[in-house]
Amino acid sequence: MPDRPTASPSFTPSLATPLDADGFRRRARAHLDLLYDERAEEVLRRLLTLLDHQAPPSPAPSRGESPAPLWSERDQWLIGYGDSLLDGERAPLEVLGEFLEKRLPDTFSGVHLLPFFPWSSDDGFSVIHYREVDPTLGDWDHIRTLAKGRDLAVDLVLNHVSRESLWFVDYLSGSQPGRDYFIEMDPETDLSAVVRPRSSPLLVPVPTRRGTRHLWATFSEDQIDLNFANPDVLLEFIGILLFYLSQGARTVRLDAIAYLWKQIGTPCIHLPQTHEVVRLLRAVVDHVAPGTLLLTETNVPHHENLSYFGLERLSDGTEPDEAHLVYQFSLPPLLLHTLTAGDATLLADWLESLPELPPGCSYLNFTASHDGIGVRPLEGWLPSHEIEALLELMHRFGGFVSMRRRADGTDIPYEINITWFDAMQGTRRGPDPWQVERFLCSQHLMLALRGIPALYLHCLTATPNDLEGVERSGRLRSINRRRWQLDELDELLDSRHTPTREVFLALKRRLAVRRAEPCFHPDAPQRVHPAPPGLLVVERGPLACGRRLLAIHNVSDQRQPLAVAALAEGEWFDLLENGPWTPVESLAPYRTLWLVRES
Repeated sequence: MPDRPTASPSFTPSLATPLDADGFRRRARAHLDLLYDERAEEVLRRLLTLLDHQAPPSPAPSRGESPAPLWSERDQWLIGYGDSLLDGERAPLEVLGEFLEKRLPDTFSGVHLLPFFPWSSDDGFSVIHYREVDPTLGDWDHIRTLAKGRDLAVDLVLNHVSRESLWFVDYLSGSQPGRDYFIEMDPETDLSAVVRPRSSPLLVPVPTRRGTRHLWATFSEDQIDLNFANPDVLLEFIGILLFYLSQGARTVRLDAIAYLWKQIGTPCIHLPQTHEVVRLLRAVVDHVAPGTLLLTETNVPHHENLSYFGLERLSDGTEPDEAHLVYQFSLPPLLLHTLTAGDATLLADWLESLPELPPGCSYLNFTASHDGIGVRPLEGWLPSHEIEALLELMHRFGGFVSMRRRADGTDIPYEINITWFDAMQGTRRGPDPWQVERFLCSQHLMLALRGIPALYLHCLTATPNDLEGVERSGRLRSINRRRWQLDELDELLDSRHTPTREVFLALKRRLAVRRAEPCFHPDAPQRVHPAPPGLLVVERGPLACGRRLLAIHNVSDQRQPLAVAALAEGEWFDLLENGPWTPVESLAPYRTLWLVRES
């Protein structure tokens, strides 16, 4: 009988490599030269002074101590808002912390806590005060408590700021420092080349003491873009980054980073200067807090998303110097297409196209987040008529579609707004009885892929569309941002025969199995095996001991023959049943197998 030994890797693990003072100075100066030219030396001096005064204390390594690994198979994250759970009495952050300790004590290695700062719109992504906790959620003690015993991921919302911020008040009055923090633009300027993620006007008229000015606002009239061509802005955000690290953050998510730098006559997305800013931030964390992870948030076509690894600049012996992690933004819409079509062909082709990543780079895999399901990541993969059919199906399942504006003034789909659970209601033929099974298949498939998995809290709770939330807020994204009353959620979790209980317990069990299996190490090799269209077969490994894993998924509502050549190679151990696998001729609809063996 195959057993379950602890296996050693056959790959080079990703390690937290410190950057010494001289190395940091050289790298920082090179990035600042490209950003600020003749001001680079001045900015470098200010940066070094900032680090001397504000960098969090870092424990000195012991003699001969090896660098710590950046991640392992035990890494799996929960994504949620600070007020996702409410009880009407305690601080929501305290409620969330207690829920994790009671219901999920060993399930997640980390928590991505969505913006918990004072804000004015967009559920936290229009920040008023970057160094404060929204008092309606709790305080910094609650944040530090959440970070104890688990990794904390926080958002650095650096592209834009709330109109209610003190910086914007400074701008209106012509006072420092905010006076030069924003981007004024003549409304007659030709901005037709600018890539837009929204259908709102790009320039917002603002009355000031100097008359009406028009300011750059990529996302909304309440989210005013910041001017990173002014080095004061960059240094301000590096100070904020250092503060988050001192409060226990281990991962920093760079929100909307793709739009950071503006240059007239260009698309103003993914500009070289934006990549230089990411590299500079990477140098900072590698220097002051090795092991800190930078995660870039770029909801764009697949090849553009991958550019934030900076792979095209790597040569033999060169270590990655940009993002540690990028979201797999193409995975959710491709998986949605796969499960509603019952055909894994396109998803398999996309998985096979993923480049081999060097140590220090990995993917963050997810199906749902606080935002919608991106449509742009399908560009180049799914024909327009297939995209239209998918959008229409999501409308039938109670969802909405948010739009963005093209240069010609027309609006096109940007994202689907729907909960992932309700997106799994059926296939192209309409709703069917397989919603829970289909939903669980989607999560199991995501958990098996190379990278670090992240589950949105509303996936754990099988949350349906929150149409009342949309009506209250007037925002389509509210459909997937429900705030649970704790007593209501507890009742659903403790009652038999509720989808919430069935999904929660099934995912908790699956996550426990996953974190104990070395083949699920984020760096372990991955390849797709040939299979009928209704099956997706992904191999993880082999490891140095020969151990490998087959993750087999029936993505259809029909029983599928197990026509997988690798299954004939010997005996397999069934991880999910915790025993020898008894071969069968076919796999039930939406069923998943995790099989391991030693070669």
